[in-house]
Amino acid sequence: MNRYDHLDSFRPELLVIPCGSRKLDHPARAADMYIGSYHRACRRTADALRPERLVILSAQYGLLDPDDVIEPYDTPHGAAGATTAEMILRQAQERGIVQLDPVVALGGGRHTALVRSVWPHARAPLAGTGSMGGQMALLAAMRDGQLGQ
Repeated sequence: MNRYDHLDSFRPELLVIPCGSRKLDHPARAADMYIGSYHRACRRTADALRPERLVILSAQYGLLDPDDVIEPYDTPHGAAGATTAEMILRQAQERGIVQLDPVVALGGGRHTALVRSVWPHARAPLAGTGSMGGQMALLAAMRDGQLGQ
């Protein structure tokens, strides 16, 4: 068995994807705001996994539903004024999603750490992958159902 086993044999109740540094220059739905290749790859993989609920973890706004309309921003994760674990927990409680399981977090280390501050049991298939290229390749393999083959 490996850390990817069963990713294609269950439907996550919650899937959390990262925002992205490349954004539109005008207000838009969260689903449309982030235009970078990494965010888009995470989104395509999330769609392939068919979660019951999808949220975007924004460095500025915290948890966003895809239809939430937001303004563009320049706050990266970890910066002063960025989303905190406490903020995410409060939002998850308000949305009634704290108890969801299974939870999958697609994203890098900071993203995964924030997600696991609320959902310590969250699966993080990209954790330890290393390079952006390695993560993009793994996302493609997850979309194509090629894990473990």
